[in-house]
Amino acid sequence: MTSDFPIELGSAVAQRADGRCEYCLIHDQDAGFRHQIDHIVSRKHGGLSTLENLALACVVCNRYKGADIDSIDSETGELLRLFNPRHDRWIDHFRLDGATIEPLSAIGRVTVNLLRLNATERIAERLLLQELVRYSR
Repeated sequence: MTSDFPIELGSAVAQRADGRCEYCLIHDQDAGFRHQIDHIVSRKHGGLSTLENLALACVVCNRYKGADIDSIDSETGELLRLFNPRHDRWIDHFRLDGATIEPLSAIGRVTVNLLRLNATERIAERLLLQELVRYSR
């Protein structure tokens, strides 16, 4: 986990997330690269480096999310906010169908699309981890 803020803050974020990406749920030990600290509201948009504005994210989720805080819903054309791990419960917006992360809400849908949670290689990775009993079913 790399950061430009105190180690204690990064450790608190990782501990709160139990070492799992708060978007795709992959564990840090199972990712190719160490998880990163994501600014839910990026510094670019005035977000602070506080525990309330930080989430643990795998490199892939963090890369696709970037500084985004919302996205266009492919079904309605509306601009909707992304899933916020500090204010939303994962199970209210997503569910696992095998190794596919199915959106349960419009917020879930824009997040799944923007973060490419169901890209072929990401589903394959989750399938393998499920076979190894290292990822939820």
